[in-house]
Amino acid sequence: QVQLVESGGGLVQAGGSLRLSCAASGSAFSINVMGWYRQALGKQRELVATITKRDSTNYADSVKGRFTISRDNAKNTVYLQMNTLKPEDTAVYHCNVPMWGINYWGKGTLVTVSS
Repeated sequence: QVQLVESGGGLVQAGGSLRLSCAASGSAFSINVMGWYRQALGKQRELVATITKRDSTNYADSVKGRFTISRDNAKNTVYLQMNTLKPEDTAVYHCNVPMWGINYWGKGTLVTVSS
C-alpha cells in the first residue's frame, strides 16, 4: 500500500509559477516511478510528467520547457515546478505511483490559472 498526499496548488495569474509537492508513505521504499497527471473540467486525465528513481524524466509536449519534475528519494517526495503557467494548465493535479500492477493516486490539488 502507498498513500500519496499532494500540496501546493492554488490560484495564479498567467505567466506565474507554482510548485506542487507529493509525499508518499506506506511501502514507499519500493517506489520506482512517480508522476503527475492532471484532469481539467470535462476532460480526461492526462499525463504531465514522470520521473524514475534514477531521475529519468518524461514530459507531455504541452509542458516541455515550462514544467520540471524532480524528487527527493530520502523524503519519498516528488515535486512539480510549474513556470510560465497558462490558463489551459488549469486542472486538478494528481500524484501517481504505479507499483505491483496497481496505480496509486493522490486526491489531487487544484491549480487555477487566471488570464
